[in-house]
Amino acid sequence: MICQVEICIKTKQSLVSDRQLKNYTRAILKYLRQDGEVEIILVGRAMMRRLNLDYRGVDRVTDVLSFAWQEDKILLGQSLGQIYLCPAQIVGQAKEFDVSAREELKRMLAHGILHLLGYDHQDKKRAEKMFSIQEKLVKICQ
Repeated sequence: MICQVEICIKTKQSLVSDRQLKNYTRAILKYLRQDGEVEIILVGRAMMRRLNLDYRGVDRVTDVLSFAWQEDKILLGQSLGQIYLCPAQIVGQAKEFDVSAREELKRMLAHGILHLLGYDHQDKKRAEKMFSIQEKLVKICQ
């Protein structure tokens, strides 16, 4: 199984080590039986807000954004895409949901990877499927 993970940190807050983040990503991809390369970029609130506005037209900070390198659900190469995570936002959400910041990071990483693979939560049926898989993935990240 080919799985390459690149980490780029553009913020002071990361929540886990690069090694842990790579291990979580590899565990998720292995569980999903998915080969490929993933780039994970950790950013601050200002950059995440700007990305969310530029690419989704939403002027607020978000926890995770995924940019898949596929077209019509067909991968255009070994790269699955990029996942932007905002640790500061994830910490706030963890407090709101009464979970650890590490657990919420795993959840957002799983969420981002599922988006790279074509999952979405645009309607109730697809949301139930995606969130069910997402929670299984959180549990397998050790």
